[in-house]
Amino acid sequence: MLRIIKKKIIITNDLHSKISWACSFANVSPEIIEGNLRIIEKTNIAYVEPHRAIIKDKLFLFFNDLDYFYIGDLTNKYPLSKLRDYAVR
Repeated sequence: MLRIIKKKIIITNDLHSKISWACSFANVSPEIIEGNLRIIEKTNIAYVEPHRAIIKDKLFLFFNDLDYFYIGDLTNKYPLSKLRDYAVR
């Protein structure tokens, strides 16, 4: 039987402040859900769940130490410097 180990990944203060700063322009407070690391025991398979922020009913995905984010799913990435533009919409 496979067992999945789940470990919480703490969002960095830098990323948290960038998200909060971008949302301040939209006058909304984001709902931030920290990501997880999921490891299948006795294998070398692991999956990193991104940090999630819900801003104006849109799902934004973030990873620590990366300069881009995703909206909805992991197909298209956007530069973190443009987060303010997408959060205001």
